[in-house]
Amino acid sequence: MSSHEPTAPRSHWGAFRHRGFAYYWTARLLANFSVNVVSVAIGWQVYDMTKDPLDLGIIGLVQFLPALALVLVTGSVADRFDRRVIMGLCMVGEALAMAALLAFTLSGSANVMIVFAILLGFGVVRAFLGPASGALAPNLVPPEELSGAIAWNSSSWQVATITGPVAGGLLYGLAPMAPYLVAVTLVAIGVVLVALIPHTPQKRLDDKASWETVIAGFRYVWHEKIVLGAISLDLFAVLLGGATALLPVYARDVLDVGPWGLGLLRAAPAIGAISVALWLAFHPVRDRAGLLLFLFVTVFGIFTVVFGLSTVTWLSVVALVVMGASDMVSVYIRETLIQLWTPDAVRGRVNAVNMVFIGASNELGEFRAGVSAALIGAVGAVVVGGIGTVGIALIWSRLFPSLRRARHLDGRP
Repeated sequence: MSSHEPTAPRSHWGAFRHRGFAYYWTARLLANFSVNVVSVAIGWQVYDMTKDPLDLGIIGLVQFLPALALVLVTGSVADRFDRRVIMGLCMVGEALAMAALLAFTLSGSANVMIVFAILLGFGVVRAFLGPASGALAPNLVPPEELSGAIAWNSSSWQVATITGPVAGGLLYGLAPMAPYLVAVTLVAIGVVLVALIPHTPQKRLDDKASWETVIAGFRYVWHEKIVLGAISLDLFAVLLGGATALLPVYARDVLDVGPWGLGLLRAAPAIGAISVALWLAFHPVRDRAGLLLFLFVTVFGIFTVVFGLSTVTWLSVVALVVMGASDMVSVYIRETLIQLWTPDAVRGRVNAVNMVFIGASNELGEFRAGVSAALIGAVGAVVVGGIGTVGIALIWSRLFPSLRRARHLDGRP
């Protein structure tokens, strides 16, 4: 375990005093915004082509599989090579994948397998981007400002998650190729910003590649039971409770709100999440972190059930807002634990493990939702998943008592 620094930043805005972090933060904002724009567009486009909710699940699956298959490689790459360079190259890859989706749309093709192939390549790029970009942030700010930087990173992601889906829905309503064109342009700007990040010190993995060095991330997570409990709780909670993949079904068939309404539904969880993220940036969790984690995972499950049963647009939006707010607490606690507790030399590999957990909970969760919806209907899939999330919170509170009793994120008693 690395030395434990205080989680409270000296200044709420302190991270932005560092030019490299400011460029990094803005580049991530543009990239995440573009990904959310494309996510809404591709979900609507595919469902429009096939009318099969299972295809919405496959969209998530093909993006998750590369992170799982390459987990033993991506983390080691982030620890051996310059994380800034990796981030820039991966964002170039994202832009190329978005350009391919633009070309597909302009071609007028209805072959959904081409879309899946492009998204598979997109997943490969993101598999390398996640560990490198996640591990880069601690290299850009001093330790005493890291927890504030993490909160601002979460805010950046949530701002993109709020505005991206709305923009994606509006742009797709104007013209199917519009969201892809905008996304490519913004990611290209992000690549330039990454190139402007000054070179920063990084403890690199210099040992010859071996099985021991490759699995170091898994070994670290397994031995740190609080970290293991936090990321596995998030994994199973979102895996069961995630309803994002089925929002096109709700927008078209349950609530009848169209592409713009789909953008609103996609943005609703982020409205709640960014509110909490901004609060945490100024009021970081200082006590009873474990209890807060379990409490808000339970709330997430309960409101997933509410959303699943709702046939009224305003109630569905409110439920999604509460879900996003609750999930943000879990994200903040998990990310702070990982970044503050992990030595820099192994941080890339630990972040690769974390990305697999995140991918499993998000993309694989979307696949789970799509398969369940094909078998028992969209409403049943969401409601059963929400109930399962509440059950997971109760079970994990018993399996990981040290996490339940954890009070401080930096390891202090």
